[in-house]
Amino acid sequence: MTAVRTSVLPPYAAHLRVYEPLAALPEPDRARWQAELAGRGPDAASADQPVARAALEAQREALAELLPRPSRAAPSWDGAAREHEGAFVRVVDSVAYVCPWATRLRSWQALEELRDSLPVTLLETVLPRTVREEALAAQASWHSAHPDARPWILTSRWEVPVRWFLPFGPEDRRYLPAGGPGEGGGGEPAALFYLTTMAQARRRVARGYRVLRMGVPPAEGWGRLSGTSLAEGAEEVGRWLEEFHPRSLVELDYGGLVHVMGERTLAADQSAGELADGLAALRAGDADTAAQVYETVTERWRRVQALRQAN
Repeated sequence: MTAVRTSVLPPYAAHLRVYEPLAALPEPDRARWQAELAGRGPDAASADQPVARAALEAQREALAELLPRPSRAAPSWDGAAREHEGAFVRVVDSVAYVCPWATRLRSWQALEELRDSLPVTLLETVLPRTVREEALAAQASWHSAHPDARPWILTSRWEVPVRWFLPFGPEDRRYLPAGGPGEGGGGEPAALFYLTTMAQARRRVARGYRVLRMGVPPAEGWGRLSGTSLAEGAEEVGRWLEEFHPRSLVELDYGGLVHVMGERTLAADQSAGELADGLAALRAGDADTAAQVYETVTERWRRVQALRQAN
């Protein structure tokens, strides 16, 4: 990957990723990624290494490519071209895993979110109607050729949704403060991420879902945030995980949020472990303790979200 040097920080966004075993990918994707892995090596050579630098370079490269071009809602699609784009590659215990970016699909999803969140006048300034209509037409054509497409990466701006912590335990947490010089100069960016196996992730989500559905009277509304209950969120995450190979890896990456939260807050953040403690209390019938734990976690992320309105 070409290193692009800018002073721009990555977006304040977190990412939930699935890495599928390279050996499980269909051809010709498997051969292509085997060749690229042999040529450039993995983005993370062990479970304890983040993909933070690779993600940062990918974002900066994408930004540099946008500057000389007119507005586009998504990468172009002519109905014949294949997806020849990047992916994050991890090697864990000598096994290679690949997380394709699926930039086109994720761009269309981001466009839908943008359309729902921005005033019409501002949306028209950012992406004129003609651009949006072209994107929708391309999306329909692309989906007809890729009916089973799903993203390997989910993105959330200005927060980590509480439901995203369900697949993980405290033992999956890795925090690396900003450190010494990295490749190509410059310091290594800070990183906070969780990494676990697909089997463990599915097991935890299913267990949490059962507790949330059976252990909480609906009137109490425990675990409700932004209009969606945690039980509904668990079901959503569980369905998404079922789309992938059973020997995949699942990663929650704080991404650009590390730059807005600060090292002291990051070092103290134990959201996944706290949520697990809350679910354990709920399973034991201690709803008061469970509610206190959940409020602690959600209040932490409300404070981060509030920074969105800061100057």
